[in-house]
Amino acid sequence: MELNKYIDHTNLKPTATCEDIFKLCMEAKEYGFASVCVNSYWVRYCSELLKDSDVAVCTVVGFPLGAMSTKAKTVEAIEAVKDGADEIDMVMNIGELKAGNDEAVLADLVAVIGAVQGTCVKVILETCLLDKEEIRRACSLCVEAKASYVKTSTGFSVRGATKEDVAYMKECVKGKCKVKAAGGIRSHADMMEMLEAGADRIGTSAGVKLINN
Repeated sequence: MELNKYIDHTNLKPTATCEDIFKLCMEAKEYGFASVCVNSYWVRYCSELLKDSDVAVCTVVGFPLGAMSTKAKTVEAIEAVKDGADEIDMVMNIGELKAGNDEAVLADLVAVIGAVQGTCVKVILETCLLDKEEIRRACSLCVEAKASYVKTSTGFSVRGATKEDVAYMKECVKGKCKVKAAGGIRSHADMMEMLEAGADRIGTSAGVKLINN
């Protein structure tokens, strides 16, 4: 198993500097990670740094709350792709999901996914804020919207991924999209636990540590 190919090497900190992002990209190239995941401000810079590599550039949309307008999310996604983003991790409208307004959630997803058609879109559910029934509905809506992945967490809420959430999401999507685990994955053991539970991608700021341990 080529563990490096599962890792989205991530720095979404508001304090990230150009030097930090440069280091992230150089590590991703050295270790052959699947992608770097950065805020959209850094997409163009990362795209230039990684243009001669197989490392994808991933960015976040509607991050970290998911409560932005659909138009704002759509424009953010379109501009990120123009700047060189290969993958988009968007946050679902969590409040509307919890309110049972599935039509609004679906419309939000369809608008963003449709706006960047052909681009890998991972939808962040923020599972720590949802019960099992809400996770099931969220996964079903993502499949209906033709998302590429469902993703556990932003890493900025009360907790990150758990193996139970990953396994349940894998069960819910029934092979119709993939699963990304993110948030709190800081050791080789954590990563292996998520992969064994069914994760297809791992989001972590500790990618080098995970590979070297």
